[in-house]
Formats: sequence, C-alpha cells, structure tokens
Amino acid sequence: MAESKDILTQMLEVAEQDKKMSEKQKKIVAAAIELFAERGFAATSTSEIAKRAGVAEGTIFRHYKTKKDLLTSITVPIMIDSVAPFLAQAFVAEVFEQEYPDFRTFLTALVRNRFEFARENSQVIKIYMQELLYHEEMREQFSKVFMVHVKGQFDRIIGFYKEGGEINEMPNSTIMRALITNIVGFLVTRFMIMPNAEWDDNAEIEQTVSCILNGIS
Repeated sequence: MAESKDILTQMLEVAEQDKKMSEKQKKIVAAAIELFAERGFAATSTSEIAKRAGVAEGTIFRHYKTKKDLLTSITVPIMIDSVAPFLAQAFVAEVFEQEYPDFRTFLTALVRNRFEFARENSQVIKIYMQELLYHEEMREQFSKVFMVHVKGQFDRIIGFYKEGGEINEMPNSTIMRALITNIVGFLVTRFMIMPNAEWDDNAEIEQTVSCILNGIS
C-alpha cells in the first residue's frame, strides 16, 4: 500500500531527495523524533539526542541553532509541505476510492485504515499533536491539506449514503465532525493516553463504528 513506509522514513527520503540533509543530519532528526515522542520536547536534551544519533553534541549546533530549531526548521516544513499531502492522497486512494456495500462497511474500513496508520506512526503523530497546539502555521497547513485532498471526498461519500437513506439529513459538516471526533478520540486514547491498557482492538474498532452509527444513522 502507499502508506507502507512510516512517516519518519518518508520524511528522511524527501530530505535526501531535496539534498537538504547529510547522513549526520538524518541521524540527528531520527534520534530527535524518537526522543521527543518518548519523553516530550521539553524533557529531551541535545546531549541525549547526540548520544542516540551517535554524533558529538556540537554537530547538532553546527546544523541547528537551538533544539527548537531542530524541530521546526526541518521536521515541520518537510511534513507539511511534502509528506502530509502525500499521506492525504494515499488515504483517499486506500479508503475513499474503493467500493462498499453499505455505510457501515465504509466506516469500518475508514477506522481500520486510520488505526493501522496510527499504530505504525504513533511516535511522530504524538509530536505533531503536541506541536499543533503552539504553531498556528502547522494548524493552517494541515487544515489546507485536509480541505484540498480529503474534504471533497468526505462530502461525496456522505452525500451518496444520504441518498441511500443510511445517514440522516443533517449538514455534511456536522457528520464529518462526528466522524473525525470519534475516530481521533479513539486513536488518541488507544496509542497516546492508554497505550499499555488491555485492548481488544478488533472489538474496540467495531464498537467505535457502532457508536458513530447510533448517532448519525
């Protein structure tokens, strides 16, 4: 599938193609992402990043003025300018461009797709969710990617199942918010808030789908 590589791998590949990163820089960024996700940005030191990357701490500061610069000047632009649009296109191809016998089947495919994506990329997603609170540019860019690549597909498929009588006549924006809120809430709880709890993932996915359907069908 188009999303078989995790986000970090794709980010580093984009950087390599653009000739913007040396081998040491790629190691630094990979180590930083791992540590930021494990411990949080504030609790991670540049010395720890250097140790995990296998470079001298001074090497980090030759490329990045500060720890924050390491996060924002490389990771954020690559993600929002190159990787996020690609991921959105892959998401549309994998979920919205398929045929389904009913709305429940579509919804189950949607939740499972996002579940697998979150499981494969939980570290990087955690960082971006934390940083979205503080960076307006990131919020604007992610919103733009959604509006350009995903919203129209949501509108199309919601309209189709409305016509078939499987979804109540309410605004598409309301239905979309209900879907996103429930799915994201499930994934955040599963992979970030309670990752070590005893989860029956298949049962949780089915129950999430049932919960959404009971609200909009």
